[in-house]
Amino acid sequence: MTSPAPVRVVWSREMLAYDFGHGHPMTSERLDLTIRLADSLGLLAAPGVELVGAQIASDDLLQTVHDPAYVAAVHRASVDGTPDLAFGLGTTDDPVFPDMHEASARVVQGSVDSALAVWERRAMHAVNVTGGLHHAMPAAASGFCVYNDAAVAIRALLAAGAQRVAYVDIDAHHGDGVQAVFWDDPRVLTVSLHETGRGLFPGTGHAGETGGPEAPGTAVNVALPSGTGDAGWLRALDAVVPAVVRAFAPDVLVTQHGCDTHGLDPLTHLRVTIDGQRRAAELLHDLAHEVADGRWVALGGGGYAVVDVVPRAWTHLIGIATHHPVDPESKLPEEWRALVRERYGRLGPDQMTDGRDARFSPWSAGYDPGDDVDRSIRATRAAVFPTLGLDPDYD
Repeated sequence: MTSPAPVRVVWSREMLAYDFGHGHPMTSERLDLTIRLADSLGLLAAPGVELVGAQIASDDLLQTVHDPAYVAAVHRASVDGTPDLAFGLGTTDDPVFPDMHEASARVVQGSVDSALAVWERRAMHAVNVTGGLHHAMPAAASGFCVYNDAAVAIRALLAAGAQRVAYVDIDAHHGDGVQAVFWDDPRVLTVSLHETGRGLFPGTGHAGETGGPEAPGTAVNVALPSGTGDAGWLRALDAVVPAVVRAFAPDVLVTQHGCDTHGLDPLTHLRVTIDGQRRAAELLHDLAHEVADGRWVALGGGGYAVVDVVPRAWTHLIGIATHHPVDPESKLPEEWRALVRERYGRLGPDQMTDGRDARFSPWSAGYDPGDDVDRSIRATRAAVFPTLGLDPDYD
């Protein structure tokens, strides 16, 4: 009897090099604490889990998405530390740091290797929490993102023979870079569930952004009001994402799990909990099995509550992807809490839950025109559902 393909988790200590420096929100401490927590809970050594590192992506691979002049600029900045503001390098969001090219290209290779392993059935699912750098544009760094690993991985899937790829982004910020790369490509569906651009960077992702002339209906944006919590956020996800992904019928599902939707995140204004984020990961995992025969690549992304949120959210993601889900009632291991106390002078959270049940009312229960979240959902459904052959009222 053939053993099932393993689930691939991308990690090596070299991945910690993607770090913009002291005081920057995109600290690699987020990654270190996540992997240490997942390891303490036994996930990385669990049956069927393959832990793999990544090499540095070649310039040729990067240039399947990024302009050669931009890649050359990142090389220069990486070597001599010279900002190049024309390419977004050296800004407050994206300061130059030593070996920036190598660190960023390694993240890309990790996501590409994951995508190809899933496509070729060498892995059932794959997780790269260092990835999900969704703001990087073809010719510029943006929003803490140097190279767009998600876009390069999707291009690699298409080159390998995938006919359709669906990308679902649940970061608090709009997945603008991935949308821009595939704006006019009918083979790629980009779906972003995010806080409204009226209140948050990058200011895009409105319901009316639905794709280019050659790919109408392949960009789907749900812009939610600031302050949206579990019930509204999960209702929006459930009201839009499964329907459009099913209609698109992708060969592979790629998801971005930025956990800056949490109420404790210092940069955003949503009110989602760990329990809501866990529920979303479960829904997307199940959707991958339903529509893409289990081909699922899950990436990290934003998330700046370094101790209290990111490690728990992404450890739950790793647990779900590896088919070893962590009981929300689990206590965090004492050795992990001791490490937090040593580094930060406090214990941090003690359970893998925020104590919420993450329930929501499905769209089929009825639409409330007086509710801001429902109006946002309705705007998206009205803008894009008909183009995909769906009924905005009933599907």
